[in-house]
Amino acid sequence: MDISVYRPGELSEADRAAWTAMQSKAHLHGSPELANPFLSPEFTLAVGRHRRGVRIAVVRQDGEPAAYFPHQRSAAGVGRAVGLGISDAQGLVHRPGFTWDARALLRACGLSVWEFDHLVEGQGPFEAEATGSFPSPMIDVEQGYDAYLSELRARSPKFTRTTLAKDRKLGRDAGEVRYVHDERDPAALRTLMEWKSAQYRRTGRSDRFAQEWITRLVQYLFHTRSEPFAGILSVLYAGDKPIAAHFGLRTERVLACWFPAYDPAFSKYSPGLVLHLRMAEAAAADGIAYLDLGRGQKEYKDSLKTRELTVSEGWVTRRHPVALGHRARRAPVRALRNTVVSRPELFEQADKLLKRIGKIRSER
Repeated sequence: MDISVYRPGELSEADRAAWTAMQSKAHLHGSPELANPFLSPEFTLAVGRHRRGVRIAVVRQDGEPAAYFPHQRSAAGVGRAVGLGISDAQGLVHRPGFTWDARALLRACGLSVWEFDHLVEGQGPFEAEATGSFPSPMIDVEQGYDAYLSELRARSPKFTRTTLAKDRKLGRDAGEVRYVHDERDPAALRTLMEWKSAQYRRTGRSDRFAQEWITRLVQYLFHTRSEPFAGILSVLYAGDKPIAAHFGLRTERVLACWFPAYDPAFSKYSPGLVLHLRMAEAAAADGIAYLDLGRGQKEYKDSLKTRELTVSEGWVTRRHPVALGHRARRAPVRALRNTVVSRPELFEQADKLLKRIGKIRSER
């Protein structure tokens, strides 16, 4: 097994093509999770344009590519998943049947530790070091939108009936409802980011779009378009006014949901839910097999999902003082957050406190 590590600009076109081919064939070999857009070369290379330390380890066997391991590293050899904190799928993209030694891979990459928080299933050598696993809900439209809607009606008849009724009422009250699955107007993207920033502040969460590199990354991905990968901005209009939008990433079979938001003035119509149903319908017509809603306990995700994937978080470490120090700093924070999120009584109180803080900040 031969391992070479490249900077983003050094990755050859042949390697990019081989990486993409592994993703496009993953579902045929029982590993559909590897087709996620966050595991695509385009996402890694995009992050590499806006963040330092992005590297790609290429593993070859008998001269042929067997696996691709995207990661970020610090000068001290602390590694983490590419885009940690905003990427919803992480791991090593590999050909069928490939196995690896996690610590040997880290050694070849010059890493003392590799941290992940959305490790996809089927990554045995990494999963062995996971500290926790979490559901990642998804919408399955592989059999078509009608099949999905029938399943949704059978499982949640009241929710489905109410959401579709709100869609019709929105059209009566606010003008013709129009959905654009792949909106190319940059102004619509700016509107979405403004809504999302306001939502982060209103709920007391950290505003991701206050970080310039995330804003620039999303804008770059919005303009990234190829046959196997694209940034997709979907917008719901009432009359000529945008009222809900979502920006995500797609490969041939997966639409990764990323940044949804809506105009609070239309909240009584549940525009976010209406938008997601329209997205599911358009994605199914476009050949998408499923929409990955991403890890996280949200009521709308529970309402829309048809099944769940599992993602894991944790660290792979080598015997190294840097690895021990990094884990010692990060582990307590992770443990506290997961405890709060997993216990409804604690989460409810924390959520109320964050919203109160957000309200105080907005009044200043």
